[in-house]
Amino acid sequence: MKKDSLLQTLQSHQPGFLGMPHVKHYSIILPIIEKNNELHLVFEVRSLHMRRQPGEICFPGGRVDEKDPHPEATALREMEEEIGVEQSRVKNLFELGTMVTPFGLKLNAFAGLIDNVQEWKLNPMEVDEVFTVPLQFFFENQPEKHYIHIEVTPDQDFPYESIQNGKDYQWQKVPYEENFYYYEGRVIWGLTARVLKDFIKVLK
Repeated sequence: MKKDSLLQTLQSHQPGFLGMPHVKHYSIILPIIEKNNELHLVFEVRSLHMRRQPGEICFPGGRVDEKDPHPEATALREMEEEIGVEQSRVKNLFELGTMVTPFGLKLNAFAGLIDNVQEWKLNPMEVDEVFTVPLQFFFENQPEKHYIHIEVTPDQDFPYESIQNGKDYQWQKVPYEENFYYYEGRVIWGLTARVLKDFIKVLK
């Protein structure tokens, strides 16, 4: 390769996640409404028809589509498709940050203050129900913490002879924190709880 070709290639390169060529990109929104003179967060219960994580609690959101101009558009589009909140009803929208998981998922999270909704228009194929939780609840209640451990398991044909210490190589065992919020018989955990915990930390 010539120097000019190298420079041209690197200048046009779009940075990504090194070593993770197949990252799945998702975007979610934490909808906030005023209810009974206090702020509430809106949660979805995933439809039992869903292939992945049926019946679990989450925020509106989904996979970033190539047609979406930016992750913010994905979050707003998904909210409208899932629970019927038109994008025009979002009065304030703030980016919270980006999460990258060990499972090859990149997640952009936003928080948005929306007009009060008199009736949710649920997509029954994606959402079973909607409920709200007073924001104050999360200020007053810390999540319960538990851990899972991510271990490396090489394939049977892994070339141990090519690495130092061979089969005695010390693979890392990574602890991964899981948070659990319990509210009126409901359990909020997983990525939803991880994002929620950081959101409350921002507000505090």
